[in-house]
Amino acid sequence: MRLATVRLDDGHHTTTVARREEDELVLLPHADVGTLLSGGTGWQDRAAWDGERIPLAKGRLAPLVPHPNKIVCLGLNYATHIKEMGRPTPAHPTLFAKYDGSPVGAHDDIHMPPVSDGLDREADLGVVIGRRGRHVPRERALEYVAGCTVVNDVTVRDWQHRTREFLSGKTFEATAPVGPVLVTPDELPPGAAGLTIECGVDGHTTQKSDTADLLFDVADVIAYVSTIITLLPGDPIRTGTPGGVGAGRDPKVFLRPGQELVATIEGIGELRNTVVKDRL
Repeated sequence: MRLATVRLDDGHHTTTVARREEDELVLLPHADVGTLLSGGTGWQDRAAWDGERIPLAKGRLAPLVPHPNKIVCLGLNYATHIKEMGRPTPAHPTLFAKYDGSPVGAHDDIHMPPVSDGLDREADLGVVIGRRGRHVPRERALEYVAGCTVVNDVTVRDWQHRTREFLSGKTFEATAPVGPVLVTPDELPPGAAGLTIECGVDGHTTQKSDTADLLFDVADVIAYVSTIITLLPGDPIRTGTPGGVGAGRDPKVFLRPGQELVATIEGIGELRNTVVKDRL
């Protein structure tokens, strides 16, 4: 099953859940994917209801979960990225957070902040939690996954490196595309392992790897994070990016207004976004 959050043309910024079926979207009576998941057990049955159908091309995609309880992210989770950033291999997952002003839709503009010229791309596998969990054992962790999606964890590098903590460079508003759909686990390999992940800038591939190369895989991450805090339905987890980021090059290569970023994960979908200069 493939689910999206779609903007409606009603003048009120209303969104709804839609189930993708080939070249159509089936509109469902839930405000967004997060709302559907937070309705409790049986969300899969509710997601299978019939409803109004619109052409896929008319679906204006919003972030899958516009207002999650928390957004948990991992850094330094592919060996190639650890090496290019000159970091030691971490013994434990490197966690940071985002706030709900940062995600944008799969085709929305990425807003380059006026205070920085250090905007960088990071294609990520995104995982969305489907049931409440605390102290989840690793061997049961995949039972808590509602589905997977594509994320481009666009980062403001100079602000990220102002301090030892990542947060300030990771949660600028309107910088992190997510989507286009949530793909349920039955359509993917266990833990979404073995999928090609790529990012390109203006048609040139800059990142290419395989989700099997995650240092800490999806089950590891869910077990680890749930030891710290209760995971709730609709919580997104972003599992980290492979090598090929602009900050890892010599000289460094950052994004510029007008450039187009395309992030894809095999079997899940594609993000296609244009960088625009934000205004003060």
